[in-house]
Amino acid sequence: MKRLATTALIGLLALAGAAHASQDDMDVNRLNASLNQLANDPSLGTYAQAEQALAHAAIARLEQAGRSERPHALYLAERRVDLAKAAAQLQDAQGKLAQLDREHDQILLEASQREAEAARMELERQRMQYQMAQEEAARLQQQGMAASQEAEQARAEAEHAKKLAAAQSRVARAARREAELAAQAARAMRSQMQGDQSTSPEAEKPAQARKKKTSKGH
Repeated sequence: MKRLATTALIGLLALAGAAHASQDDMDVNRLNASLNQLANDPSLGTYAQAEQALAHAAIARLEQAGRSERPHALYLAERRVDLAKAAAQLQDAQGKLAQLDREHDQILLEASQREAEAARMELERQRMQYQMAQEEAARLQQQGMAASQEAEQARAEAEHAKKLAAAQSRVARAARREAELAAQAARAMRSQMQGDQSTSPEAEKPAQARKKKTSKGH
């Protein structure tokens, strides 16, 4: 009877040990599954590699821990797995934030480039307008100079024509004066010639002949 009781006690202890070992295996499997899920996650698996390695080491120590050390080893293994997950999530968030910062910087850069391009185009437009205004001013100045030269030339031509007309008028007056003087001289010469002819001997002979004829007639 006593031997039977001892055998039963040993059997119960074996069952309890098996149950405890089964519980140990369940904790290890649970933690390994959680850690493997993190490692296989397409978004988080590449982060927190050091923390994942420490979690694997903690699970391995849990497998080797004795009965008295197991609760503490289980606590450390669970915290290491949780820490690996949290570190991976943090690094993922930091990566996304960095990506957002890069996208924001890129947007600002593109906006700055667009503003710079718009400013450059505006400066180019203003430069073209200024150049066109300069060319227009030069053209108007050239036209003004040409008009001034034409006006000066017209004034000079008018002055020359005026002087020429005055000279022609003086020449005409001088010609008329010379013609009048020539006419006067011609009249004076004819008068003188007529006077000379009336007093010359040749002129007296016809007169005497006419007188003789008159006397014979009487």
